Amino acid sequence: MIKMICRLILKIWGFRITGPDPEIIPKKVYAVYPHTSNWDFPLGILLKGGMPVKVNYIAKDSLFRFPYGWLFRWMGGIPVDRKKSTNFVDSMVEQFHKYDTLAFALAPEGTIKRVQKFKSCFYYIALKAGIPIILVKFDYEHKVVDFSEPFYPSGVYKDDLKLIIRHFKGTKGRNESLACQWENEDLD
Repeated sequence: MIKMICRLILKIWGFRITGPDPEIIPKKVYAVYPHTSNWDFPLGILLKGGMPVKVNYIAKDSLFRFPYGWLFRWMGGIPVDRKKSTNFVDSMVEQFHKYDTLAFALAPEGTIKRVQKFKSCFYYIALKAGIPIILVKFDYEHKVVDFSEPFYPSGVYKDDLKLIIRHFKGTKGRNESLACQWENEDLD
């Protein structure tokens, strides 16, 4: 019932889902781009509700405080203290080793603010856990959420990053002025 309601709301909002069915892969990291608006969260929650597998997401710890913390946890949120140095990648890899099916969604920018490059944690979580990355575009201009084919990291971050950036380039977020600009990336 929840799946039908979420898909109906997405349809009313005007969004359609394209790309291969990511649910055939039991473990994966969703790299969701661009993260330029607080509206990305409800869009992500509707997608999560419209899918048959549990998807967790990583968010800043301040969202998990009273009075809404319980709601973010119930929706699959995992708080991260971005000011504290932790072994985040290894702790996420450990989670993938614990479960038969698990999916995490992360914004490669790591924040809603404009950045010049992606954070690499989504890449190294997938690499160390031996699982694929599925690139997800939140294209507000065309009202499309697009899932890529599964992408297994090669271990050469710079080369793989070029492919990832090429895939995402041109995707319009809700607030385009906050989109990552990749100013220092050589894509040739």
